[in-house]
Amino acid sequence: MDVIVISGISGAGKSRVAAVLEDLGFYCVDNMPLSMMPKFAELCIATQGRYERVALVTDIRALKSVDELFDTFDEMRELGCVITLLFVEAQKDTIIRRYKETRRRHPLDVSGSSLEDAVKNEIEMLEPIKDKADEVIDTTGLTLSKLQRNLNLKFIGEESDSKSLNVVIKSFGFKHGLPVEADVLFDIRFLPNPYYIPELKMKTGLDGIVKDFVFGFDQSNEFFKQFCDMLELLLPHYIEEGRRYFVICFGCTGGKHRSPAMAEALKEYLVEQGYPVDCIHRDIGRE
Repeated sequence: MDVIVISGISGAGKSRVAAVLEDLGFYCVDNMPLSMMPKFAELCIATQGRYERVALVTDIRALKSVDELFDTFDEMRELGCVITLLFVEAQKDTIIRRYKETRRRHPLDVSGSSLEDAVKNEIEMLEPIKDKADEVIDTTGLTLSKLQRNLNLKFIGEESDSKSLNVVIKSFGFKHGLPVEADVLFDIRFLPNPYYIPELKMKTGLDGIVKDFVFGFDQSNEFFKQFCDMLELLLPHYIEEGRRYFVICFGCTGGKHRSPAMAEALKEYLVEQGYPVDCIHRDIGRE
């Protein structure tokens, strides 16, 4: 069993590192007391393969000595664990700024009056742990996307997909209510409605004849082009910010003709661009 033990400076981002590792397939536990780690490892091993990759966040400031930390690692290795100590740090000024922005009290700043001294003392206190760490990550100026790529490369052994953002496209009908999960929502009731064409009324936007009708108008094609241009600008920035999912919703009156046709066209475009896409037609079968 592979075990990553995450330690480091308070405010440097240990919990965020754990969250990224969880996205990469690790089973993560925050604030794991050192004394509980060997027993926890035994429980994981007893599942016979269910937990092959584990990440544990621990605060080692309560240690009596550095030897106590590495004695625990030796105990876990005897159980068959492969231990990696990951130390998370950031520059002192960055740590101080983060604490001021969140208005949280540093664990070593008991009086609440000497934040700078508390940060300095902790950095010095944890220096022996950093020196023995297998990996050190400095989160100063590190975006979530860069952190994801860094951890993916270190612990999975491959570059993360630059288009790992999962796009969900949903069509819906306004008469059935708005989808609350939308990141962006467009009302396309300005497009000509196939519902009023007798031979199209009982068909849906998934039928070729309806798609041809919807995209047989200049305003449909111009809207689609400009929307795709906007996504070409937006999606890379969402990825850079660490977004994992992005929900795009198109609404027409009943959710049966125009919005499904537009959703399917966008799905084809984004798949060609290399994005993983799910397309859902919420109201296509409703009256």
